[in-house]
Amino acid sequence: MKFSADPQHFEKINRKSSRPRFTNGPLERKPHSADWSVLDDSLGDNQRWSTWPDLEKLMRGPTPYPEFVIEDAAAIDTELGVLKTGKEADVFLVERATESRQALLAAKRYRSADQRLFHRSSTYTEGRSVRRSRDARAIKNSSSYGREVEAARWANAEWTYLRMAWENGIPVPYPVQICGSEILMEFIADPENPGIAAPRLQATHPSAEQLQSYWHQLVDAMTAFARLGFAHGDLSPYNVLAAGDRLVIIDLPQLVDLAGNVQGAELLARDCKNICAWFTARGLEVDHGRLLGELLAADW
Repeated sequence: MKFSADPQHFEKINRKSSRPRFTNGPLERKPHSADWSVLDDSLGDNQRWSTWPDLEKLMRGPTPYPEFVIEDAAAIDTELGVLKTGKEADVFLVERATESRQALLAAKRYRSADQRLFHRSSTYTEGRSVRRSRDARAIKNSSSYGREVEAARWANAEWTYLRMAWENGIPVPYPVQICGSEILMEFIADPENPGIAAPRLQATHPSAEQLQSYWHQLVDAMTAFARLGFAHGDLSPYNVLAAGDRLVIIDLPQLVDLAGNVQGAELLARDCKNICAWFTARGLEVDHGRLLGELLAADW
C-alpha cells in the first residue's frame, strides 16, 4: 500500500476552542487576544494549554493511543529546553501534564521559509505530487507563498511517514500529533538515565553481541521500508537513536519513493553504504552491496 505526504489532510483546525492558539516559535501565550481566558494568567511564559483538543482525527497519532498520550483538555504543555537544533527544524523537550499525569514529548518545529538555513534538494521530492494546482504553481515559481507551502510540506511529509512507519511496526517515535509545522512525538529516553535523550548510534560503542543485535534491527527496519516501496534516503548513524538495546529511526521527511523517484535506488545504495561503514568500523564485517540487493528484492 502506497502512502503520500499530502498537506491538505492537515490544514483544518477547530477554531471554536477557547484555548490559546498554537504558535510555531517558543511556547507563548497572548493575553487579551480574541480567545483569551482568565485561566491563561495561570500559565508561565513557557507554557500553553494542550493543543490536543483542537485537532482533527488525522492530525492525531494512530489508534490505539499509547498510555503516555494525554487527551485531557485541561493538560498544560511546558517547554523544558532544547534537545536539538538543526538547519531546518529544532527539537524541544515538552512536558504535557495534568494534576495526576505527566509525559515527556519531543516537539519538532519546522522553521518558516525565511528562517531556514537549509533547503532540502528536490532529489528527495521527485515523484511526490502536489494536489492543488495553485500550490504547485507557487512552488515552481518560488513565490513567497510557494516557499511557505514548501516548508509546510516537509512537516506534513514527516508526519505522514511517521504514521505509516509506526502502523507497519517500524521502530520510529510514536507520532502524537501535528499542529501547523510542529510535530509532537514520543520522547526516546536513555533507559539508564531517565529524562535524558537516548544517544545517537554514532556515539555508542556496543559490545559484539549488542552490535549484532543492532545490525539485525536496522536491516529489519530498512527491509520493512523497502517492502512499503520506500528508502529512508538520509540514513546514517546520526539519525538512529540507541535506547539501550532498542534502536529507533528518526528524521523521516525526505523518505524516498523507490518507484516514483528515478534516483531512489541510488539513495538507497547510499543508505546502505553509510550504515555498513559504521558497523564495519565497529568490528562487524558487513557488505553494503549484498544489503542493497536484499532491499531491492524486498521492494519487488
